[in-house]
Amino acid sequence: MNSSPHFILFEQLPLLYGRVPKVANTSIKATLSRLLKAPPEEGVRSTTDAFWSKSTHGETRLITPTQARSFRGTHFSFSFVRNPFDRLVSAYNNKILELDDVTKPMQEMGLRHKMPFEEFLEQIVSTQDDQLDVHLLPQTNILCIDGELIPSFVGQIEQINLHWNELQSWLRREGLPELGSLPQKNMRRGDDRSDLGHYYANGRIIELVKQRYGDDINLFYGDMTIEQLINGETTYSSPAKHPWLALN
Repeated sequence: MNSSPHFILFEQLPLLYGRVPKVANTSIKATLSRLLKAPPEEGVRSTTDAFWSKSTHGETRLITPTQARSFRGTHFSFSFVRNPFDRLVSAYNNKILELDDVTKPMQEMGLRHKMPFEEFLEQIVSTQDDQLDVHLLPQTNILCIDGELIPSFVGQIEQINLHWNELQSWLRREGLPELGSLPQKNMRRGDDRSDLGHYYANGRIIELVKQRYGDDINLFYGDMTIEQLINGETTYSSPAKHPWLALN
């Protein structure tokens, strides 16, 4: 069971956010910081865990998925997910190709600078969940317990504008303040997904992703084919139509 503190709990609002790295996490946290009643401590960025656990004067804290589940009856919780094939390419480009020094958690996984993409995936598949760097952890491991989804609302980053607007509607219905527009922070890849086919031209690579991230694919993108996912396609629909969204 995942015991890492993946959720931000607001103490003065019935609101929870499930943080998924590589899924507009920086932008969403910047937006959530607008809800704070008191100015946060200076010198600590909203991107850091220390900001939410120590620098908001007790207005927020970080909690585990197990703790988050216990608030399902009293708090509205939301998160966003990303096409697993695209999320992996984003993590690979950012953490393996761009950084000269691979982070220590990734080094401990056997990952190294500029390693081939297929070898990168092989190491992920052979690494146990509790040893995976959080940027590579399946999204279901962050947002589910025993196959049960914790957040009430889950949007897709591929439809961020549509689903963000839908989220505002849900917040209004719950009597919560709207979050306003979402700033584009730390978004390196933009909307172009034309490079995905290059990474997944090898059938074995596709099978590695399906083996490790099959639950993510089935739960969050079950209405799409593997071909659509590796081509970076999007099916436009409201998140309220998806079966994994459960009302409090």
